[in-house]
Amino acid sequence: MDLQKVIMKRFLRKLMNLNIWGGRHTEIKNLQKSLPTHLRGSKESKKAVKELIRKGFLNVKPSTGERHISLNSHKQREIYEFVQD
Repeated sequence: MDLQKVIMKRFLRKLMNLNIWGGRHTEIKNLQKSLPTHLRGSKESKKAVKELIRKGFLNVKPSTGERHISLNSHKQREIYEFVQD
């Protein structure tokens, strides 16, 4: 399994554990706290966030100077399948 997919799963698990669905959102930098320090802010983590947004797993909300994200509640089944895979 490649590094980007591992990072994507870790991001999704963190958001699911914090119950960040729909209207509840958090900053992207809070999401990156789930990674080891040598991966925070890396190209791989940024690509992982972009890929999750492209797949429709994350909702983006511009708020207070930085983009906030939340899990897309309409894709809940696909998100659980992706994490289990």
